[in-house]
Amino acid sequence: MTIHDSDRAAPDYAHMDRALALAQAAAAAGEVPVGAVIVDADGQIVAEAANAPIALHDPTAHAEVLAIRAACEIAGNYRLPGHTLYVTLEPCTMCASAIANARIARVVYAATDPKGGAVESGVRFFDAPTCHHRPEIDVGLKADKAADMLRAFFRARRQGKPKA
Repeated sequence: MTIHDSDRAAPDYAHMDRALALAQAAAAAGEVPVGAVIVDADGQIVAEAANAPIALHDPTAHAEVLAIRAACEIAGNYRLPGHTLYVTLEPCTMCASAIANARIARVVYAATDPKGGAVESGVRFFDAPTCHHRPEIDVGLKADKAADMLRAFFRARRQGKPKA
């Protein structure tokens, strides 16, 4: 579901800006530029992360998973009801499953991922009849900026240039 800009609250922009800054830091570290921020029901940031599979030698170290783990640790609970996840790229199947298991109320993501995404692309995880939790989905906030960052990262990688 796409939300129109006029329906978004000002904090949505600030939280996505933070996620984009984290994505840029990931790119500078040689990771795919994805950043994630989790806010509680009061709109306060409780956790944030950048992609780190290479640095952590962990294929599950996607920004969303790392942020969910940190937020759950802070909450002292494996569930995050009332929380919102802001992420710069459409979550993959693994991350969508973590979102559902954590019972995150809302997911706001910037760019779609036709190859690896699992929300509106690919398997459409939250539409599956076996999915036990469906968060509210907001697509496209600052999508152009996130997509440009991803394109630049992969263009540089294909050309053999050093980290972004």
